[in-house]
Amino acid sequence: QVQLVESGGGLVQAGESLRLSCVASGSTFRRSAMAWFRQAPGKERDIVAGISSDGSSIYYVESVKGRFTISRDNARNTAYLQMNTLKPEDTARYYCAADPTYTGSHLNIKAIYDYWGQGTQVTVSS
Repeated sequence: QVQLVESGGGLVQAGESLRLSCVASGSTFRRSAMAWFRQAPGKERDIVAGISSDGSSIYYVESVKGRFTISRDNARNTAYLQMNTLKPEDTARYYCAADPTYTGSHLNIKAIYDYWGQGTQVTVSS
């Protein structure tokens, strides 16, 4: 069983930055594919970014390329999402997801992730 705890959300103005963190329990983190998803009210939960267990494969949704950076620290069992130049349309609840068995490169597929955190709210005002 893997537990994921997100932190780092908040209320910021457009153009500002936030860094989200996701701490994973257990011993499977270093072999887990990790991802960040987001869900705005009334919308589907969509992929933001994903990273393979060794960091060699990374995926970003087009709308965040050049602004967001996903990374991981296997020694700390932690995944990060650095979000720069935030826009009002980035407002959503952000969820961390993990899968300890997936070794492919299709990191954007929601169905591969078995474990989810409770989410952290990001609100960007204009």
